[in-house]
Amino acid sequence: MAKPATLKAKLADYVMLAKLRLSFSVVFSAGAGYLLAPNPFSGSVFAALIIGGFLVVAASNGFNQVIERNRDAFMERTRNRPLPAGRMSVIEAMLVSSVWMIVGLGLLYMINPLSAGFGALSIFIYVLIYTPLKAKTPLAVFVGAIPGAIPFMLGWVAATNDFDIEPGTLFAIQFLWQFPHFWAIAWLAYDDYAKAGYFLLPTRKKDNSSAMQIIVYTLWLVFVSIIPVLGFSGGLTLSWWAAILIFALGIHLFLKALKLRRNQDSLSARTLMFASIIYLPVVQIIYVVDRWL
Repeated sequence: MAKPATLKAKLADYVMLAKLRLSFSVVFSAGAGYLLAPNPFSGSVFAALIIGGFLVVAASNGFNQVIERNRDAFMERTRNRPLPAGRMSVIEAMLVSSVWMIVGLGLLYMINPLSAGFGALSIFIYVLIYTPLKAKTPLAVFVGAIPGAIPFMLGWVAATNDFDIEPGTLFAIQFLWQFPHFWAIAWLAYDDYAKAGYFLLPTRKKDNSSAMQIIVYTLWLVFVSIIPVLGFSGGLTLSWWAAILIFALGIHLFLKALKLRRNQDSLSARTLMFASIIYLPVVQIIYVVDRWL
């Protein structure tokens, strides 16, 4: 008979089910979006946004792992997750994820119904569309980028109870960012993904065409990231000094994408991935600092 898991081990499994680091990065985006809004800061709203947003993302990740548990068992990077490793049952994972979802959406609803609606939409698209589509077509990346882009704009919506050009611009930035970021990961983990039947690069292969699409989306990302300086994004503004800093970050990311196009190797994909990891939070910090200076 297997020994019962210790409390520490069980908590560690819940952390893996929630994908803690990913959930925190998403919450960071939501917090940045909230701080960019023109409304006065409310500690209670901000806390509900952070906790509610975290739980909604954790629930999405939990449901995703339930659906993908059999494929996860084939990949080095996922086989030790609690479901494929047999440390957690499907019923337990569903129950925990459902509690996270209900509490998370409830907290967002307490802020305003629009925030809860976007939270529910993100769960629906990620779990019921993106996850099953992932094994069928690389177009799943485009679908998955929609819920992945909601957190940045969700912060603004939580603060203003309104969706307009400003949160739309925040959505566009995080939407476009996901392509160089995720495709760099898909390039780097290509063989591991293939074991589970996932081919997520735009052409399903590590080739020149996939690398060129990464470059194109990176260029769009750089442009959209600085568009508020031109005055086309309503109350979401950006000073020239902030735009120059963000543009410099974008050029750095673009050069990494060019390097991947030139070399088409894992090392270049890794440097692009790390450059993208740095890009988004630093851009968000610049936006927030520029807003409050």
